[in-house]
Amino acid sequence: MLNPITQELTPHVPRTSGAPSALEGIRIIDFSHFLAGPFASLILADMGADVIKIETPERGEEFRYFGPLHPDLPAQGGPFLWGNRNKRSFAVDLKNHLGLAVVKDLIATADVVIENFSSGVMDRLGLGYEVCRALNPRLVYCAVSAYGREGKYADRLGFDPIVQAESGFMDMNGFPDREGTRTLSPVIDIHTATMASNAILAALLSRVRTGVGQFVEVSLFEDALLMTGYAAMQYLMTGRNPERQGNLSSDSCPTGIFRSQDKSFYMMCGNDKIYQRLMHEVVQQPELAFDERFQNRQSRLSNRQILIDLLTPIFLQKPWSHWQEKMRAAAIPCGEVRTVAEAFHSPEATERKVLTRIPHSKVGWIPNVNLPIRFSETPMVDPIPAPAVGQHNIDVLQNVLGYDAKHIQKIQDSGALGC
Repeated sequence: MLNPITQELTPHVPRTSGAPSALEGIRIIDFSHFLAGPFASLILADMGADVIKIETPERGEEFRYFGPLHPDLPAQGGPFLWGNRNKRSFAVDLKNHLGLAVVKDLIATADVVIENFSSGVMDRLGLGYEVCRALNPRLVYCAVSAYGREGKYADRLGFDPIVQAESGFMDMNGFPDREGTRTLSPVIDIHTATMASNAILAALLSRVRTGVGQFVEVSLFEDALLMTGYAAMQYLMTGRNPERQGNLSSDSCPTGIFRSQDKSFYMMCGNDKIYQRLMHEVVQQPELAFDERFQNRQSRLSNRQILIDLLTPIFLQKPWSHWQEKMRAAAIPCGEVRTVAEAFHSPEATERKVLTRIPHSKVGWIPNVNLPIRFSETPMVDPIPAPAVGQHNIDVLQNVLGYDAKHIQKIQDSGALGC
């Protein structure tokens, strides 16, 4: 089932024995599902936090079933494995009074709660912020919502493509002769997760000074607005909507995809100095360097198509290996246009050990994608595959909460942990 190409991956190199982790001793109770919440907790788990993922008994969260599914891992599809390593799964019925009591005991031991239910759900379950704060005044409670937890739109559901559409982010992307397009990668979810993890870390740092926790909120829609980037300020200053540029740029030229003799590549001339180096040191066309039509950024943008038409036949004369070497020597930002497969097996990815293989108890091993974070003194923890549904139920009850066998049996008999 696993892509045979991944057999080429090198095993993960374990962290330095005995080295501390950045978030050692921090416990997170994670009620979130799908992407933005779970990826935030994954970032913190990779830094050493103990993340206990709360799931529905037996089936677990729906994201588990997004394909591809391995026949021996029916509830651990590829997307779920990607977003849930280094966590423990505790499967419990939150509508069962004993199950709810267990979860409240867990929250009392925790540093952080993360949830991304629809607004009002945690309150109806009896686990809203005020309840949790009463249980644990030092708690950092992070709510990841679609449109905020308060206000007239708090009830709205939202997913990455929806907020891409509503924020203007989608309208910015694509080609000018058609509708805007969403990104296939859930970039708003991923960036919202990054914002949430940053906010949680800041709240934990604040707690060191004040001794108390706080409520933290991050919304997908607001994050999507932020992800329109500096185009937002350009609009606010001019009143003009950003125009879709395809693979070109409204701010620099020549920038975009060009074709060499054998491959396509992306080049970006962000300022006049880069353009001059391109003309003199790479394509050896000094007359274009001094041509008044291309003297500065604005003149090049005004005559963009003329310049592209002049460069296109030049680049077609040589293979990409030739241009890559010349551009690297001249400090011209450029890169080969790759597929996902080519990117993950590229020399750059190999050099940085982005992809590894890690042991898995059911299938021997699985591929793993590391975060782009390196610590010199508190290395990221060694990756452990995403858990099965309820895999750590007894472990949590015994070793986190210290319940005795009689109490655990009572909880099991109540159906709080499922069948």
